[in-house]
Amino acid sequence: MSIYDYTVKARKGATLNMEEMKGKVLLIVNTATGCGFTPQYEAIEKLYEKYHDQGFEVLDFPCNQFGHQAPGDESEIHEFCTAKYKTQFDQLAKIDVNGENEEPLFTYLKSQMPDEEIEGEKNKSIMDKIATISATCKKPSDIKWNFTKFLVDREGNVVKRFNPTSNPADFEADIEALL
Repeated sequence: MSIYDYTVKARKGATLNMEEMKGKVLLIVNTATGCGFTPQYEAIEKLYEKYHDQGFEVLDFPCNQFGHQAPGDESEIHEFCTAKYKTQFDQLAKIDVNGENEEPLFTYLKSQMPDEEIEGEKNKSIMDKIATISATCKKPSDIKWNFTKFLVDREGNVVKRFNPTSNPADFEADIEALL
């Protein structure tokens, strides 16, 4: 199996065959509109604007599994993101990233990159607190919270997993290296 063997639900009942992403560098992220990490949309959009023409894509999967911080339907979530953060990247259907109904693409991503690096004592402290309230995180490889990010190279290899505290601007060099 590879990342290109998956088909995911897009907004409005459409689908996205991941094979369409061949040859692109991908940032795949589970998001929420009412989370303390939601302002990361701004940094993600800046990366998208800067590198999209070079083959960089962002795949945004809203997820309501963590503190019910992605309320509303897909249209409401999309409207919020485009109005508040001026996002232009693909926003896909709302999904689960952990548990019995988890999106198979995320099962694959987690199998390829089961651990996330956490740098700095402050970030470790935040993630330790999150771990105590993350009800859907049952296995070590599970997504801990909103805004977990996976970086995928042009060949479809999952090369990095960033925890929710990771500022997208801090891994711009990783994106540049893959482009």
